[in-house]
Amino acid sequence: MKHHPTRAGETPAPRLALLPFVLALASFAVLPSCVTTGTTGGSSAATVGSGSVEGQLSSSQLNHPQVKARNAIIATETPGNYYIGRRWWTDGTRFWGYLREPGKPWSTAKLVIMNESAMKQPDRIPEEGSLQVHGFDHNYEYRIWGSFTGKKIYDPNSNFVIPEFRLSKYELISSSPGFLFYPGEKYNPRHLPEVHPPFPGS
Repeated sequence: MKHHPTRAGETPAPRLALLPFVLALASFAVLPSCVTTGTTGGSSAATVGSGSVEGQLSSSQLNHPQVKARNAIIATETPGNYYIGRRWWTDGTRFWGYLREPGKPWSTAKLVIMNESAMKQPDRIPEEGSLQVHGFDHNYEYRIWGSFTGKKIYDPNSNFVIPEFRLSKYELISSSPGFLFYPGEKYNPRHLPEVHPPFPGS
C-alpha cells in the first residue's frame, strides 16, 4: 500500500472547507479492526466484496505450462461439500487466505476472512508456551469445511471488502504445495498479495 504525502508549498484551505475532512478523520479513527458492511447482493457484489480474484491475472500467468498442468490435476478432485484453502499471511491484516471449490482452478478463488465462532483457524495458537507463531502456516494448503455467512467484512488494514467464511472443520493437505497462482510469484509478509480482489471504488 502506498501513501502519498501532501506536496510542499500547497496553500492551506479555509478552516470551514476543512470541517468535513476533519469529521471524516474523526469517524475513521473509531472504526474497529474489522467492520461488517452487510450481506452480499446487488450489482456491485460481483466485484466489491466478492473476494474474487478473477480478472486479476494476466493471460501469460493463466496459460503458463505449469499452471495448465496443475489445473489438469485439480480437475480430477472429488466433488463435495468442502473447499480447498491456501493460507496467505500478511502482517497486520485480518484476511485468512484463499478458498476455491474442488475441481476449479485457483484463478476462481476468493480471499476470505474467517469466522471462528465454531472452530479456530489452524494457526490460532496460545499466546504463551508455543514455539509456533501466528502465520506460521503461510502457503499451507487445507481441505476446508464450513460456509459463507453472506456478510462482507471491511478490513481497514488492507482496504479490502471481502466475504466472511464460518469455519467448521479443516485438515492439512500439504505444508509445501508450491506456487499459488503462477510460478515465480512474489511474497513479502509486509506487503499485500499481488493477486487480490479489487479495492472499493476501483
